[in-house]
Amino acid sequence: QVQLVQSGGGLVQAGGSLRLSCAASGFTFSTYAMGWFRQAPGKEREFVATISPSGSTTYYADSVKGRFTISRDNAKNTMYLQMNSLKSEDTAVYYCAARFFTGRGTMRAEYEYKYWGQGTQVTVSP
Repeated sequence: QVQLVQSGGGLVQAGGSLRLSCAASGFTFSTYAMGWFRQAPGKEREFVATISPSGSTTYYADSVKGRFTISRDNAKNTMYLQMNSLKSEDTAVYYCAARFFTGRGTMRAEYEYKYWGQGTQVTVSP
């Protein structure tokens, strides 16, 4: 019943931009914090960005701060990740995730998230 369906991945050149989308269904989207994680080959999955249920609070990994923007549209049950100034090291499978907001935790830890999207490949060529 719960689904997080991702779209928007693809191949871009370094310095380019890409916008990822995550469409949610089967739960009350507006009560969940949402996040983006990524996993490069041979590496552990890492935190990228997160946004509070209302969109009022965001956090970013240092590696993407100033280049990526997380946002959400609760009326559309959709979360976005706008990625600008892309670098080769941004190449990874990107996952969206949802966590019921309890007022506890950091919103940045993988174990805090309950629902996960299928992942989408982002490849940045030099």
